[in-house]
Amino acid sequence: MIQRTVLLKFAETTTEEQFQEVITRFKALKNVLTGVPEVHAAKNIAEKSKEYQVILMVRFENQEALDAYTVNEEHQAVAAFIREVGRVDSIGVDIEI
Repeated sequence: MIQRTVLLKFAETTTEEQFQEVITRFKALKNVLTGVPEVHAAKNIAEKSKEYQVILMVRFENQEALDAYTVNEEHQAVAAFIREVGRVDSIGVDIEI
């Protein structure tokens, strides 16, 4: 299994409503992806690294599921929305679990 975790940093102009919409749209990917047993998204509640406001996490059954996710149209639409509402930086990591 592979876990991808992404920390998102947004512009100061990004609103709470936009954060929530990012979270809602990302969680909805669970309904359209195969080989993905878990999808999580939430506001960062840690004091350290609080400049990254939203955290995304996806677990993939295997590399094929991860590869399919990367090019999935709905995932690409969510990524475009994230950029549209002011993403200024992101950190993504993958680990085998």
